[in-house]
Amino acid sequence: MTTFEHPTATNPPERAPHGDGWRLFRGDGERRDVDFPDAPPWRRFDRPASQTGAKVPYPRPYLIGPDEADVVNAALHLRRPLLVTGQPGTGKSSLAHAIAHELGLGRVLQWPVNSRSTLQDALYQYDAVGRLREATLPRDGDGTEPDIGQYIQLGPLGNALVHRERPRVLLVDELDKGDVDLPNDLLTVFEEGEFVIPELARLPRDHAPVHVQTDDPDRPAPVERGHVRCAEFPVVIITSNGEREFPPAFLRRCIRLDLPEPDERRLRDIVAAHLGDTALDEVDDLLETFLERRAAGELATDQLLNAVFLRKGGVNLDAGALLQAVLHRLGGAV
Repeated sequence: MTTFEHPTATNPPERAPHGDGWRLFRGDGERRDVDFPDAPPWRRFDRPASQTGAKVPYPRPYLIGPDEADVVNAALHLRRPLLVTGQPGTGKSSLAHAIAHELGLGRVLQWPVNSRSTLQDALYQYDAVGRLREATLPRDGDGTEPDIGQYIQLGPLGNALVHRERPRVLLVDELDKGDVDLPNDLLTVFEEGEFVIPELARLPRDHAPVHVQTDDPDRPAPVERGHVRCAEFPVVIITSNGEREFPPAFLRRCIRLDLPEPDERRLRDIVAAHLGDTALDEVDDLLETFLERRAAGELATDQLLNAVFLRKGGVNLDAGALLQAVLHRLGGAV
């Protein structure tokens, strides 16, 4: 069995020279320090923090046709959720970030839905066990009990409904993966724009507003008598991959937007927006291969961006195995 020794002061690891090809990993078992190249723009995480401590998102280039943009505007004017459907990679989730960026609405609140997601978790969570534990500990010098607001954390939907002059953007991602009753559970909240936190509603009438925790660091939200009600309905973007149908009552309250797969001209515009105009040089073969494979099965636009990024970095994508790994089909068994 082969063993690998850790480097020591007398046996430092080999250092790969800068620009020594694109192969960071060589599979030869030799230890070496490497200089990592710049990541693709869409895979960078060294985002600066805002004054509130929240991460500031990178502006994401996003291209959409005028007809689709008009549907988005209709949802904004009507204050209705926008139900976005389309094939994987057509930009359903990215649309929420594009709207937030263009309209200056701050960081997107995200609710990734799965089979265990509930309306309760999306609205708020109450740490009853933590509050009970604190209640049994010795009091501070003045004998005061910790405020109940310290044990209530608003979820993404609850945070979106906090009273504000300008709305927040809420991304409800892949609602079709949730429980079959979840769309119906959302109807009342979306229709009324409010919800109640029973733990706070039971407090005495003369109790001061309680400041509950949000996912915005150091920015608790005041809640009076347990009622959270929005001043402006949030910009709600709901995505679906079409894995199942939604009830008519839910669909009636949404504006529908089906994002088409981008054609060759739009693909070229997307590549240029993310990687610059020079990225379009000598990529005709990649575009042709991408369109051929997309016609035969599911492919996502970001797979094309991955291929162009590697080509731009000097990687030979003519090798069948590597190109197949980058432009692999999304449907079917793996």
